[in-house]
Amino acid sequence: MNIELKDLSETRKNLVVSLDQSEVEGEYQAVVGEFARQARLPGFRPGKAPAAMILKKYAKEITDEFKSKIVNKAYRGGLEQAKLDIISIINVEQGTIEPNLSSAITFTLDVRPAITLPDYAGLPTEVQSVEPTEAEVDTVITGLRTERADFKVAARAAQKGDYVKLAYEGRVDGKPILELAPDKQIYGKVPQTWEEVEGQEGVIPGLGAQLTGVTAGDKKDVTVTFPAEFSPVAALAGKSAVYAVEIQEVRERVLPELDAEFFKTQQVDSLEALRTKIREDLKLRKGYENRSAQRRQVSDALAARANFTVPESLVEGETQNMLRQFIGENLRRGVPQESFEKDKKQLYEGAHQAATARVKVQMLLAKIAEQEKITVTEKDIDDYIYREAARSRQSPEKLIKSFTKDRDQLRAVQQSIIFDKALDFIVSKATVRTVQSKPEKTP
Repeated sequence: MNIELKDLSETRKNLVVSLDQSEVEGEYQAVVGEFARQARLPGFRPGKAPAAMILKKYAKEITDEFKSKIVNKAYRGGLEQAKLDIISIINVEQGTIEPNLSSAITFTLDVRPAITLPDYAGLPTEVQSVEPTEAEVDTVITGLRTERADFKVAARAAQKGDYVKLAYEGRVDGKPILELAPDKQIYGKVPQTWEEVEGQEGVIPGLGAQLTGVTAGDKKDVTVTFPAEFSPVAALAGKSAVYAVEIQEVRERVLPELDAEFFKTQQVDSLEALRTKIREDLKLRKGYENRSAQRRQVSDALAARANFTVPESLVEGETQNMLRQFIGENLRRGVPQESFEKDKKQLYEGAHQAATARVKVQMLLAKIAEQEKITVTEKDIDDYIYREAARSRQSPEKLIKSFTKDRDQLRAVQQSIIFDKALDFIVSKATVRTVQSKPEKTP
């Protein structure tokens, strides 16, 4: 057996394995002999049928098994001699594989690059103070009151935060929207609906922002411009529409009093107890956000320090995973399939760039885990199973059975746990600078 290694790139190789005639013939005779021992032909005891009859009856099966044996022998022997750290087999060119002839099989392989670990101890990270400010506590209390607000009819002009009951009919260039999009009545003509004034945007973009100062009985024309990429109704994308609006009612938001009844809904008995509870919740949330931020920061730092080429097969696999996840999430939000087709090239390029960085970080994390002797324990697997069972609403027993049947799935979980533990290890060694918290937005 001879081998020849050709570099296609830093991480992709052609491994050409040549087997001489005697090696090929030896494998062929071994396959024929195995069939002869196991074959059952009428009139002959097992293993006693003539070779010619065996070859005639099982010609295809013998040929297939023989070729498979040759390819496997070439692969195993080639790797043993070349001493490559294989990530994936990209292609196999069998060439001519026949008895009494030499054979050359070419394997296109992606290999693990040589990785020199950068200094990963003391990476700089920034976190925010976990101590809540009084303003942040006040913002949360206002949000809790807003959730339980009542809306009462207001005999005045509409103000920010009010809700307006109205009817509208829209036109584009004088043509009713109902004619442009007859199956999308909510964008064309509605006899009654509610819109928040200068608040969360409703169905018609920009409509609520133009309702300040209206009163019940008012009629006015409102001009809105739909975004250039308006997926709910392609016919309206980038168009300006004029909506004839009739105001039917104005209601103001009335927040509940901070009294015993309100405190009871929050499972506390006083304002101070409520503020204490909110401080504790905010502190926990800020701690979690800080940890997530540190993980992102050290991941970015590792990616910037990764000075090696990553195997394209890993990048392509990760690219496709990211695209499937992105498209799936947007389809569930109602974005039509056509919009992805239109931006296919940009989506792929963006996903490919992100996937390259992610694969680099994962390869570094695997190397760091090896360096630091970070392993997956039985408890790690148990914790994952119970978390995943709670998230997916499956029984832990069902997940365990799934892992037992699918070893590749189990290996993927183990790899994910290794990445997480290595990332947490690096975070634990990072330097930390505390910066001032960003102010909470008031609802």
